[in-house]
Amino acid sequence: MTTVGHIRNELLATFRKNPKIDYSVQTLSRALKLNEGTDFKTLVQALTGMENDNLIHPISEGRYAWGGTPKVLTGIFHGNEKGFGFVAIEDQDNDVYVPSTSTDFALDGDTVEVRIVREARPNDTRGPEGEITKVVERSLTTLVGEFKPFSDKDRAKSGFIGMVVSHEKKLKNFPVYVKDTGTMPQLGDMTVTEITEFPNEHHPKLMYGMVVETLGNKNDPGVDIMSLVMQNHIKTEFPDEVMTQTNDIPDHVTPEERVNRKDITDQAVVTIDGDDSKDFDDAVVVWKLPNGNFHLGVHIADVSHYVTEGSALDKEAFDRGTSTYLVDRVIPMLPFRLSNGICSLNPGVDRLAMSCDMEIDQDGHVVNHEIYQSIIKSHARMTYNNVNKIVTDHDPEVMAEYQELVPMFEDMVQLHQILYKMRHARGAIDFEENEAKIIVDDMGHPTDIVLRERGVSERMIESFMLAANETVAEHYNKQHLPFLYRVHETPDADRIKEFMEFIASFGITVPMKKGKEITPKQLQDVVTDVTGTPEEAMVSVKMLRSLKQARYSPDPLGHFGLAAKYYCHFTSPIRRYPDLVAHRLIRDYAVEGTGDDIKASWNKKLPDIAAQASMAERRSIDAERAVDDLKKAEFMADKVGEEFDAVVSGVTSFGMFVALPNTVEGLVHITRMTDDYYSFIDSQMALVGERTKRTYRIGQSLRVKLDNVDIDQRQVDFSLIPDENTPTSDLGKFVKKEDRRERRPNGNKPGFGNNNHGGPNRNQHNNRPRKPAGAPHQGKHYNAKRGTK
Repeated sequence: MTTVGHIRNELLATFRKNPKIDYSVQTLSRALKLNEGTDFKTLVQALTGMENDNLIHPISEGRYAWGGTPKVLTGIFHGNEKGFGFVAIEDQDNDVYVPSTSTDFALDGDTVEVRIVREARPNDTRGPEGEITKVVERSLTTLVGEFKPFSDKDRAKSGFIGMVVSHEKKLKNFPVYVKDTGTMPQLGDMTVTEITEFPNEHHPKLMYGMVVETLGNKNDPGVDIMSLVMQNHIKTEFPDEVMTQTNDIPDHVTPEERVNRKDITDQAVVTIDGDDSKDFDDAVVVWKLPNGNFHLGVHIADVSHYVTEGSALDKEAFDRGTSTYLVDRVIPMLPFRLSNGICSLNPGVDRLAMSCDMEIDQDGHVVNHEIYQSIIKSHARMTYNNVNKIVTDHDPEVMAEYQELVPMFEDMVQLHQILYKMRHARGAIDFEENEAKIIVDDMGHPTDIVLRERGVSERMIESFMLAANETVAEHYNKQHLPFLYRVHETPDADRIKEFMEFIASFGITVPMKKGKEITPKQLQDVVTDVTGTPEEAMVSVKMLRSLKQARYSPDPLGHFGLAAKYYCHFTSPIRRYPDLVAHRLIRDYAVEGTGDDIKASWNKKLPDIAAQASMAERRSIDAERAVDDLKKAEFMADKVGEEFDAVVSGVTSFGMFVALPNTVEGLVHITRMTDDYYSFIDSQMALVGERTKRTYRIGQSLRVKLDNVDIDQRQVDFSLIPDENTPTSDLGKFVKKEDRRERRPNGNKPGFGNNNHGGPNRNQHNNRPRKPAGAPHQGKHYNAKRGTK
């Protein structure tokens, strides 16, 4: 009979030899050649003892892995409609895959603790695998969904009046059973339901709750958009105390407010915005100085004067964080009486402003500057279209109308060109992409999708706002004062290494010194090298995925995408809370001084402000994208069966996303690519046909047919129209033999498509390839005035 000690020693040798492999008890029994029943019992005793000594740990029933108690990490769970999910860990490159049996009833968006049961293996496309051990915080307190009533019989039997079902793909399999609490919605009504009980072992696929608000029937005008707004927890109504405070604010500048402010109402400052803009928070003025330099004045509405710290208005603005711009409405951060009234730099009236005057030399450097509280008067409400007609088209009629301002606009263009050249020289990365405006009728139905082009005037204003944002950030950083920065950190080394390997396949190399981080200029050079080539779109998308997400921080971490050492948001306080805080900081230091008490107070407050502002920005962007996708799907609903030209916008293991010229995006599932069996080459971002060698990559043109539109799911599905002229390649050689899977007779396996490792791809929880919020080239009015980078 073999002793426990003898088996333990053999087990230690086995685990140490292969520390990254997990073993079942049966496998270990065979490996140690244990045949007798008593030996198996001794094996179990040895394993238990090793587990108690923290030498090994169980990863599932009857399976063990080397090492002590596995690490437990906290992150955000991203669920998939099929039951599995991924946990995104902050500052960790690879998401943790969680199988459907190990989610502990977590829902999409929940904050969870995940125990790693298998670390990521070298040269494997998969990340680590884990099991959720605890739901730390639920992302849902309410659920927006469609009410479906029960029959009288079922009501009497269950005690519930019906169920509410989310239209969101990741939540639609978790209906909420609701009781009669006085609110009685009708069939098809969209409701807001408070969750009282989440999925658990007794009802793993159900939740319980009560309806707290009915938004109206899902087919009523505006209910679809309002449902998405509520779903993203965006507030639409201002509390009474906020409106009371707003109504008490004068609608004009008072004599008392002029004290200690520089009066520059004689300067020919102008606002330049879109045709349909109604709130004007920035005005500019430019003139040439005798020494050949330029004077650039950027004057921003002084919202912080009216929205005082700690007031009801301030608390509401903090909660909202930003204005949200939807296809048919704006959900403002501030009440319209402020944003369109006293805080809007309307022409011909005095307004309070926070000003940044800059002297800029011929190389685009700010050689002198002054930041101060001012009183200004806009001399004209200009539009991008009219300024472009002056500086680009030289339209005689428009030039005659604004003849006194034409010389200034010409100086502005010259200064913009200098600033752009300076930013380009230092390495700022500029990604261009199509931007669309969805036209809707009075009932909210989309009637057209119009592409917007950024002209000289749009780029010019962006240059001026960037200059002011950098100048303000540098000013307070060099004074060693607490401040709120907009940061975009250097990409992770692993992601850059992966990107470098990707572009090397196109013959592009970047000289990297050992131990040195990538610079923006090096990435900008890559963009320049591929401009106008077939690889341009692929390289741009891959680069964007390598970059981090921009956010707010009290730490001056710089802005990688802009190649800026100092950067903040200063220029849009009507619609962004961080800009309002920047103005409040400027005033505090000017009025209260820069003593230790002031600095300590701001050091304490800024981290929470930064975190809330970053979260609110993402929430708003999610709502804007969801509404855009909804209206685009609705626009395509009557076009099923039609064929379209398209461009591949993303490639995944389960198919490819394609974009039409009007920016509508949809999925060609791999099961709808019936001309061949396609393998996904992750490292090359390509789908390659095994027999035909036809190859599909990002940026490639193709022809598709619209097969299906699901408006509720905001989903558009296409099928591929095979083309004999499709490019071919030998990229199929990257598919390993052991990764090949059983084929179905007609080509592809359903579900996940051709995922090389036979399981869910770790990025599959992403709905589609998306530019990260705050990534390079989010101009002043990017995505309906989203914000300057």
